[in-house]
Amino acid sequence: MSRQQPEQQAPPVQRIRIRYAKRGRLRFTSHRDVSRAIERAVVRAGIPMAYSSGFHPHPRISYAGASPTGAASESEYVELGLAEVREPGEVGAALDAVLPDGLDVVAVVDAAQTVAGSLSDLLTASHWVIDLGDTSDGRAVEAVAAFLATDSVIVERMTKKGLRSFDCRAAVVRLAVTADGDLDLLLEHTVPAVRPDDVLTGLRQAGGEEVSATGLLTRVAQGVLDRATGAIGDPLAPR
Repeated sequence: MSRQQPEQQAPPVQRIRIRYAKRGRLRFTSHRDVSRAIERAVVRAGIPMAYSSGFHPHPRISYAGASPTGAASESEYVELGLAEVREPGEVGAALDAVLPDGLDVVAVVDAAQTVAGSLSDLLTASHWVIDLGDTSDGRAVEAVAAFLATDSVIVERMTKKGLRSFDCRAAVVRLAVTADGDLDLLLEHTVPAVRPDDVLTGLRQAGGEEVSATGLLTRVAQGVLDRATGAIGDPLAPR
């Protein structure tokens, strides 16, 4: 006997895009745990979610550009597909009220009112601030100068596919030491993806300096890179 075909679900009637922050102790939460928290929150908030078709329907929630475990962020993004039209501000307030402390809704918009393109297409660069802890300003400045003067800095990182080597220098659009001794880093999203900790590894290799390998990472912004100005555009900006 052939298996009965599952009921086909209606497509979303509205898509809501949300910027949220990952703060405090929640910086140590994995993306999988964050996604579970959001999925539980949409149920608790009573948001009318649209569902996928198939034998195991799931709510239409799409994530893009998630930060790594251990990094704080003021610029994480998720898109919700709704079965009923709702006021974006009301959806954001309801969701924020039931999310755990440290996962905070920052902005909510109707996707139809924002710049064209999928969320992943609109997230082409990230601005990071890296607290180097006890690393002296002088050593960090020298390491940054040596790194920027090099055309290519090859680093290695263990991935799901094994140990990979790649150029971390090519993804760096801007790198400087701030007055507070932190690293100010603008990274273009490349394939394979270059992470801030890869840049820290590259700094040690290029500069021969003892730059901290465990800097405290905070993503300040994420969006569309304007290479001419080095600015990052807001992916939730109106059309």
